Amino acid sequence: MSEFCNVERDGRVLTVTINRPEVLNAIHPPTSDALQAAFDEFESDPELWVAILTGAGDRAFCAGNDLKFQAAGGQITIPAGGFGGLTGRHDMVKPLIAAVNGVAMGGGFEMALACDIIIASDNALFALPEPRVGLAAMAGGMHRLPRQIPLKQAMGMLLTGRRVGAEEGQKLGFVNEVVSRTDLMSTARKWAAQILECAPLSVRASKQCAMQGLGEPSVAAAMARQYDAVSALYSSKDFVEGPRAFAEKRKPEWKGE
Repeated sequence: MSEFCNVERDGRVLTVTINRPEVLNAIHPPTSDALQAAFDEFESDPELWVAILTGAGDRAFCAGNDLKFQAAGGQITIPAGGFGGLTGRHDMVKPLIAAVNGVAMGGGFEMALACDIIIASDNALFALPEPRVGLAAMAGGMHRLPRQIPLKQAMGMLLTGRRVGAEEGQKLGFVNEVVSRTDLMSTARKWAAQILECAPLSVRASKQCAMQGLGEPSVAAAMARQYDAVSALYSSKDFVEGPRAFAEKRKPEWKGE
Protein backbone atom coordinates (compact mmCIF):
# COMPACT_ATOMS: atom_id res chain seq x y z
CA MET A 1 0.00 0.00 0.00
CA SER A 2 1.25 3.47 -0.95
CA GLU A 3 -0.17 6.96 -1.10
CA PHE A 4 0.02 6.75 -4.88
CA CYS A 5 -0.72 3.06 -5.50
CA ASN A 6 -3.32 0.83 -3.86
CA VAL A 7 -2.76 -2.94 -3.85
CA GLU A 8 -5.53 -5.41 -3.07
CA ARG A 9 -5.20 -9.19 -2.81
CA ASP A 10 -8.22 -11.37 -3.46
CA GLY A 11 -7.18 -15.00 -3.44
CA ARG A 12 -4.93 -15.54 -6.46
CA VAL A 13 -5.66 -12.10 -7.94
CA LEU A 14 -3.72 -8.90 -7.24
CA THR A 15 -5.45 -5.63 -8.17
CA VAL A 16 -3.11 -2.66 -8.56
CA THR A 17 -4.72 0.80 -8.68
CA ILE A 18 -2.80 3.93 -9.66
CA ASN A 19 -4.01 6.48 -7.10
CA ARG A 20 -3.49 10.04 -8.34
CA PRO A 21 -6.94 10.84 -9.75
CA GLU A 22 -6.44 14.58 -9.25
CA VAL A 23 -3.79 14.52 -12.02
CA LEU A 24 -5.47 11.81 -14.14
CA ASN A 25 -3.23 9.20 -12.49
CA ALA A 26 -0.12 10.60 -14.16
CA ILE A 27 3.12 8.91 -13.13
CA HIS A 28 5.85 10.69 -11.16
CA PRO A 29 8.80 8.96 -9.43
CA PRO A 30 7.06 8.09 -6.13
CA THR A 31 4.18 6.53 -8.06
CA SER A 32 6.59 4.69 -10.30
CA ASP A 33 8.45 3.30 -7.29
CA ALA A 34 5.20 2.14 -5.69
CA LEU A 35 4.12 0.40 -8.90
CA GLN A 36 7.55 -1.21 -9.21
CA ALA A 37 7.12 -2.65 -5.71
CA ALA A 38 3.61 -3.88 -6.48
CA PHE A 39 4.65 -5.73 -9.62
CA ASP A 40 7.75 -7.09 -7.89
CA GLU A 41 5.39 -8.57 -5.29
CA PHE A 42 3.13 -10.02 -7.97
CA GLU A 43 5.98 -11.55 -9.94
CA SER A 44 7.71 -13.12 -6.93
CA ASP A 45 4.73 -14.38 -4.89
CA PRO A 46 3.82 -17.97 -5.89
CA GLU A 47 0.33 -17.49 -4.42
CA LEU A 48 -0.52 -14.73 -6.93
CA TRP A 49 -1.47 -15.93 -10.41
CA VAL A 50 -3.21 -12.98 -12.16
CA ALA A 51 -2.93 -9.19 -11.83
CA ILE A 52 -5.39 -6.45 -12.77
CA LEU A 53 -4.11 -2.90 -13.32
CA THR A 54 -6.47 0.08 -13.22
CA GLY A 55 -6.64 3.74 -12.22
CA ALA A 56 -8.51 5.48 -9.41
CA GLY A 57 -11.68 7.33 -10.40
CA ASP A 58 -13.52 7.10 -13.71
CA ARG A 59 -11.74 9.89 -15.61
CA ALA A 60 -8.40 8.21 -16.26
CA PHE A 61 -6.55 4.93 -16.28
CA CYS A 62 -3.27 6.83 -16.58
CA ALA A 63 -2.38 10.03 -18.43
CA GLY A 64 1.24 8.92 -18.74
CA ASN A 65 4.29 10.80 -17.54
CA ASP A 66 3.59 13.72 -15.21
CA LEU A 67 4.75 16.48 -17.55
CA LYS A 68 3.95 19.25 -15.05
CA PHE A 69 6.20 17.56 -12.50
CA GLN A 70 8.92 17.29 -15.16
CA ALA A 71 8.46 20.90 -16.34
CA ALA A 72 8.83 22.11 -12.75
CA GLY A 73 12.29 20.54 -12.65
CA GLY A 74 11.38 17.23 -11.07
CA GLN A 75 13.87 14.44 -11.65
CA ILE A 76 12.40 11.71 -13.88
CA THR A 77 13.64 8.22 -13.09
CA ILE A 78 12.61 4.90 -14.65
CA PRO A 79 12.74 1.82 -12.38
CA ALA A 80 14.11 -1.55 -13.43
CA GLY A 81 10.63 -2.73 -14.45
CA GLY A 82 10.24 0.10 -16.95
CA PHE A 83 7.72 2.94 -17.04
CA GLY A 84 5.26 2.52 -14.18
CA GLY A 85 7.33 -0.44 -13.03
CA LEU A 86 5.79 -2.49 -15.82
CA THR A 87 6.73 -1.77 -19.45
CA GLY A 88 10.20 -3.31 -19.19
CA ARG A 89 9.11 -6.65 -17.71
CA HIS A 90 9.55 -8.55 -20.98
CA ASP A 91 10.10 -11.88 -19.25
CA MET A 92 7.04 -11.83 -16.98
CA VAL A 93 5.04 -15.01 -17.61
CA LYS A 94 2.13 -14.34 -15.26
CA PRO A 95 -0.92 -12.84 -17.00
CA LEU A 96 -1.84 -9.16 -16.67
CA ILE A 97 -5.21 -7.52 -17.32
CA ALA A 98 -5.58 -3.76 -17.87
CA ALA A 99 -8.96 -2.35 -16.80
CA VAL A 100 -8.92 0.98 -18.61
CA ASN A 101 -11.27 3.61 -17.21
CA GLY A 102 -11.10 6.84 -19.18
CA VAL A 103 -7.85 8.32 -20.48
CA ALA A 104 -4.90 6.05 -21.33
CA MET A 105 -2.38 8.38 -22.90
CA GLY A 106 1.33 8.10 -23.58
CA GLY A 107 2.96 5.99 -20.92
CA GLY A 108 -0.49 5.03 -19.64
CA PHE A 109 -1.34 3.48 -23.01
CA GLU A 110 2.09 1.86 -23.05
CA MET A 111 1.36 0.25 -19.67
CA ALA A 112 -1.95 -1.07 -21.02
CA LEU A 113 -0.21 -2.43 -24.12
CA ALA A 114 2.26 -4.22 -21.83
CA CYS A 115 -0.68 -6.15 -20.36
CA ASP A 116 -2.02 -9.30 -22.01
CA ILE A 117 -5.69 -8.34 -22.01
CA ILE A 118 -7.31 -4.89 -22.18
CA ILE A 119 -10.85 -4.34 -20.90
CA ALA A 120 -12.04 -0.80 -21.65
CA SER A 121 -14.89 1.28 -20.29
CA ASP A 122 -17.03 2.96 -22.93
CA ASN A 123 -15.41 6.32 -22.11
CA ALA A 124 -11.84 5.10 -22.59
CA LEU A 125 -9.50 7.07 -24.84
CA PHE A 126 -6.15 5.77 -26.07
CA ALA A 127 -3.28 7.68 -27.67
CA LEU A 128 0.47 8.02 -27.97
CA PRO A 129 0.61 11.83 -28.21
CA GLU A 130 4.30 12.22 -27.42
CA PRO A 131 5.23 13.76 -30.83
CA ARG A 132 2.80 16.60 -30.08
CA VAL A 133 4.96 17.66 -27.13
CA GLY A 134 8.36 16.94 -28.67
CA LEU A 135 8.77 13.49 -27.15
CA ALA A 136 8.47 9.88 -28.35
CA ALA A 137 6.77 6.76 -26.98
CA MET A 138 9.98 5.17 -25.70
CA ALA A 139 8.37 2.87 -23.11
CA GLY A 140 7.51 0.27 -25.71
CA GLY A 141 4.56 1.91 -27.46
CA MET A 142 6.37 2.33 -30.78
CA HIS A 143 7.17 -1.38 -30.80
CA ARG A 144 4.19 -2.99 -29.10
CA LEU A 145 1.46 -1.20 -31.04
CA PRO A 146 2.67 -2.31 -34.53
CA ARG A 147 2.87 -5.88 -33.19
CA GLN A 148 -0.68 -5.80 -31.84
CA ILE A 149 -2.62 -4.14 -34.67
CA PRO A 150 -2.11 -3.76 -38.46
CA LEU A 151 0.96 -1.71 -39.33
CA LYS A 152 -0.79 1.09 -41.24
CA GLN A 153 -3.28 1.59 -38.41
CA ALA A 154 -0.45 1.66 -35.88
CA MET A 155 1.51 4.18 -37.93
CA GLY A 156 -1.60 6.33 -38.22
CA MET A 157 -1.73 6.56 -34.45
CA LEU A 158 2.03 6.91 -33.94
CA LEU A 159 2.56 9.67 -36.51
CA THR A 160 -0.42 11.83 -35.55
CA GLY A 161 -0.88 11.18 -31.84
CA ARG A 162 -4.61 10.96 -32.51
CA ARG A 163 -7.04 9.71 -29.86
CA VAL A 164 -8.84 6.41 -30.33
CA GLY A 165 -12.01 5.55 -28.45
CA ALA A 166 -12.78 2.21 -26.84
CA GLU A 167 -14.97 0.86 -29.65
CA GLU A 168 -12.41 1.78 -32.33
CA GLY A 169 -9.70 0.23 -30.17
CA GLN A 170 -11.67 -3.01 -30.15
CA LYS A 171 -12.10 -2.88 -33.93
CA LEU A 172 -8.38 -2.25 -34.37
CA GLY A 173 -7.66 -5.22 -32.14
CA PHE A 174 -5.87 -3.94 -29.04
CA VAL A 175 -9.01 -3.92 -26.85
CA ASN A 176 -10.58 -7.25 -25.89
CA GLU A 177 -13.93 -6.03 -24.58
CA VAL A 178 -15.79 -2.74 -24.11
CA VAL A 179 -18.19 -2.39 -21.19
CA SER A 180 -19.94 0.33 -19.22
CA ARG A 181 -17.98 2.17 -16.56
CA THR A 182 -19.97 0.48 -13.81
CA ASP A 183 -19.17 -2.98 -15.20
CA LEU A 184 -15.46 -2.44 -15.82
CA MET A 185 -13.95 -4.03 -12.73
CA SER A 186 -16.46 -6.87 -12.50
CA THR A 187 -15.70 -7.71 -16.13
CA ALA A 188 -11.95 -7.63 -15.52
CA ARG A 189 -12.46 -9.97 -12.56
CA LYS A 190 -14.52 -12.32 -14.74
CA TRP A 191 -11.61 -12.54 -17.19
CA ALA A 192 -9.26 -13.19 -14.27
CA ALA A 193 -11.60 -15.93 -13.02
CA GLN A 194 -11.58 -17.57 -16.46
CA ILE A 195 -7.78 -17.55 -16.43
CA LEU A 196 -7.81 -19.10 -12.95
CA GLU A 197 -9.89 -21.99 -14.28
CA CYS A 198 -6.82 -22.99 -16.29
CA ALA A 199 -3.62 -24.53 -14.94
CA PRO A 200 -1.35 -21.59 -14.01
CA LEU A 201 1.79 -23.18 -15.43
CA SER A 202 -0.06 -23.89 -18.68
CA VAL A 203 -1.09 -20.23 -18.82
CA ARG A 204 2.51 -19.11 -18.24
CA ALA A 205 3.88 -21.51 -20.82
CA SER A 206 1.32 -20.26 -23.33
CA LYS A 207 2.23 -16.63 -22.67
CA GLN A 208 5.97 -17.22 -22.87
CA CYS A 209 5.70 -19.23 -26.09
CA ALA A 210 3.45 -16.64 -27.72
CA MET A 211 5.56 -13.62 -26.76
CA GLN A 212 9.04 -15.07 -27.25
CA GLY A 213 7.98 -16.91 -30.38
CA LEU A 214 7.20 -13.57 -32.04
CA GLY A 215 10.94 -12.93 -32.15
CA GLU A 216 11.57 -16.00 -34.31
CA PRO A 217 11.62 -15.77 -38.14
CA SER A 218 9.08 -18.57 -38.70
CA VAL A 219 6.49 -20.73 -36.96
CA ALA A 220 8.82 -23.70 -37.36
CA ALA A 221 11.63 -21.82 -35.59
CA ALA A 222 9.28 -20.68 -32.83
CA MET A 223 8.09 -24.25 -32.27
CA ALA A 224 11.65 -25.58 -32.20
CA ARG A 225 12.76 -23.08 -29.56
CA GLN A 226 13.18 -24.17 -25.93
CA TYR A 227 11.02 -22.38 -23.37
CA ASP A 228 11.66 -22.42 -19.61
CA ALA A 229 7.96 -22.17 -18.80
CA VAL A 230 7.22 -25.23 -20.93
CA SER A 231 9.90 -27.22 -19.11
CA ALA A 232 8.38 -26.13 -15.79
CA LEU A 233 4.96 -27.23 -17.00
CA TYR A 234 6.11 -30.67 -18.13
CA SER A 235 7.75 -31.40 -14.77
CA SER A 236 4.84 -30.10 -12.66
CA LYS A 237 2.21 -31.83 -10.53
CA ASP A 238 -0.45 -29.97 -12.49
CA PHE A 239 0.71 -31.72 -15.67
CA VAL A 240 -0.43 -34.96 -14.02
CA GLU A 241 -3.48 -33.49 -12.28
CA GLY A 242 -5.14 -32.13 -15.42
CA PRO A 243 -5.53 -35.41 -17.36
CA ARG A 244 -6.33 -37.28 -14.12
CA ALA A 245 -9.15 -34.87 -13.25
CA PHE A 246 -10.50 -35.14 -16.79
CA ALA A 247 -10.50 -38.94 -16.62
CA GLU A 248 -12.17 -38.87 -13.21
CA LYS A 249 -14.76 -36.32 -14.41
CA ARG A 250 -14.00 -33.80 -11.68
CA LYS A 251 -12.75 -30.25 -11.43
CA PRO A 252 -8.93 -30.12 -11.33
CA GLU A 253 -7.19 -28.82 -8.23
CA TRP A 254 -4.36 -26.69 -9.55
CA LYS A 255 -1.32 -26.20 -7.34
CA GLY A 256 0.88 -24.12 -9.58
CA GLU A 257 3.74 -26.52 -9.00
